[in-house]
Amino acid sequence: MNVSEYVWQRACEWGARIVYGYPGDGVGGLDVALEQAQDRLRYVQVRHEEMAAFMATGHAKFTGEVGVCYATSGPGAIHLLNGLYDAKMDHVPVVAIVGQQARTSIGASFQQEVDLQTLFKDVAGEFVMTAMVPGQVRQLVDRAFRIASTRRCVTCVIIPNDLQELKYEDPPVAHGTTHTGTGYARPSGIPDPAVLQQAADVLNAGKRIAILVGAGALEATDEVIAVAERLQAGVAKALLGKAVLPDDLPWVTGSLGQLGTQPSWKLMTGCDTLLMIGSTFPYAEFLPKPGDARGVQIDVDGTRLSLRYPMEVNVVGDSATTLRALLPLLEQKAEGGHWRRRIERHVAAWWKTLERRAMASAEPINPQRIFWELSKRLPDRTIMTGDAGTVANWYARDIRMRRGMMGSLSGSLASLGSATPYAIAAKMAYPDRPVIAFIGDGAMQMNGLNEMITIGKYWREWSNPQLIVMVLNNRDLSQVTWEERVQIGEGKTESTQSIPDFPYHRYAELVGLVGIMVDDPEKIGAAWDEALAADRPVILNCYADGNVPPLPPRIQLRDAKNFLSMMRAEPELGSVIKETLKQVF
Repeated sequence: MNVSEYVWQRACEWGARIVYGYPGDGVGGLDVALEQAQDRLRYVQVRHEEMAAFMATGHAKFTGEVGVCYATSGPGAIHLLNGLYDAKMDHVPVVAIVGQQARTSIGASFQQEVDLQTLFKDVAGEFVMTAMVPGQVRQLVDRAFRIASTRRCVTCVIIPNDLQELKYEDPPVAHGTTHTGTGYARPSGIPDPAVLQQAADVLNAGKRIAILVGAGALEATDEVIAVAERLQAGVAKALLGKAVLPDDLPWVTGSLGQLGTQPSWKLMTGCDTLLMIGSTFPYAEFLPKPGDARGVQIDVDGTRLSLRYPMEVNVVGDSATTLRALLPLLEQKAEGGHWRRRIERHVAAWWKTLERRAMASAEPINPQRIFWELSKRLPDRTIMTGDAGTVANWYARDIRMRRGMMGSLSGSLASLGSATPYAIAAKMAYPDRPVIAFIGDGAMQMNGLNEMITIGKYWREWSNPQLIVMVLNNRDLSQVTWEERVQIGEGKTESTQSIPDFPYHRYAELVGLVGIMVDDPEKIGAAWDEALAADRPVILNCYADGNVPPLPPRIQLRDAKNFLSMMRAEPELGSVIKETLKQVF
C-alpha cells in the first residue's frame, strides 16, 4: 500500500471510526485513500475546516475516543486552528492530519506553503511532526494517537503531498530507526493510600461540605452520588460537568459561576470544606474565600491541582477509581442534618424562581421559557449541544438534566460556532439518539447555516432523524451587549451589536429540512412538540427578547453601579429596565 492508505489503516488500528475533513490538493493522496477505506473508516465532509476540528472535538467529548480531523495545506490547515484550540483548552484528545507542499519545494515560498510546524506548535505543542520518508509514518501516527490519548491533548501529523503516494514500507531494523505499536490502556489512577487517608481526614472533619464536579467526573456518576450521600454534601456543577449528575436529585445545586445558580453560590459561601472533582473551574470569585474552607481536589492531571483554590490535600487519580477507594474511609454523616436540609430548601426554591422568571412576559418571547418548555419534553438519552452566548446561560440554568443524557459546549475557549458541529458529531457517533443544538443567531450566521448543508447531506443515514437546531433569534449579539452594560457601564453599541434578521426556518426548507418559526410564547410548547415529532432534522426559529437579562447568581455593587451608569447611553433603555425589573423582582 502507499503512505496515504497506510495512514488511514493505522488510524483504524487505533480505534478511529470517523474522520472529519475537507479535501484539497495538499491531501490528494489522502483523499483517494480515504475513499477506498470507507468500509472501515467513515468520512464526514464538512463545509469548512474549522467545523471539522469542532466535530472532532465534539466526537472526543461525547465518546471518550480520539477525535480525528484532516485538512489540506496552507489555508485548510489554518482553518483548523480555532476548533483545535477548543480541544486543547477543554483537554480532549484530537489528532489533526494535514497536508503540506512537496518536500522539494519547502523553503522556496511555494504556493500555499506555510510553516506548519510553527503554526501548530502552540495548539499541538505536545506533538507536531512532519513526515519526511515513508518509514517514518508509522511511528508518527502511533505517537500522535498515543500522546493525544495519554495527555488528553491535540497532536498533529504533517504529510507532504509528494510523500502521500509513495510506497509504504516499515523501517528496517537498524540503528537510527524506531518500531512502534498500537494500543492505549488508560492508567488505573489509584492514588497513594496515605494521601487518600489525608483526604478522608479533612472530609470527615467537615460539617458543611460542598462538592464541585467537572468534565473529569462524567464517568463517575455513581461514585459522586455515593460520596455525596456519605458526606451529606451538596453538589455544584461546572458547565462542562452538567451531565455528571441528574438535576432531579434534591441536593444538586446546578451550575456554578456567572452562568450559575443561587443555590450553588450559597453552597460555596456557606461551606467549611470543598471537594473538587475533575474540574479546573476558572472563576475563583465563586469559590470559598481562601481560608474559609479546607480543600481536597481530585484530578487525573497533577498539573491542574490547587490551581484555583489553595487545596490542603491534592489527589492525583481518575475520578471514579479514586472515589471508590476513598468511600470506605469516609464516615457516614447524620442524614437529614441542618446543612443538607438547607441545601435542599435552596434548590427547591430556586426551581420555582426559575419557573417564575421563565413565565414572565417579554417582547415577543422570554428566552428562558423556550428552554423551560423544552426541559419537560426532553426525550430520554438526548444529547444537547450549546453555543457561546446567552444560550449558554439558559442551557446551564433552565435545562433539567436527567440520567443518561449528555451535553457539552465550548468551555474554556467559549467560541461561537460550536453548537452545530458538536451536534453533527454527536449524531454521527450515536445515530439512534435525539440531538438538540442551542445556538444564538450570531453564531448561526457565522457558520451554523453552512453546516445545515452537511446535515442535509447525511441525515437520511441516521436510524433516528431527530436533530433540532434551535436558533435564539434576538437580532442582537446579546451576551456581549449585556457585558458592555454590566461590566463597563456602557449602553448597547448598535453598530457592533445589532445583526440582521434572517428566515432560518425558510433556509431549512431550502436544504430539504423542516423549518418552524415561533414568535408567540403560548405556542412554544407546541413548536417543540412539532419539532420533536418531525421525520427529519429541524431548524426551530425562536424570536426572543434580547433585553431579558442573564442575571448572575449574585448582583455585586460594581455591577449595579455599571448598570446605572449605562443608562445615559442605552438606546433601548425602557425595555432594558422593564425586563430587568421583572427578572430581579
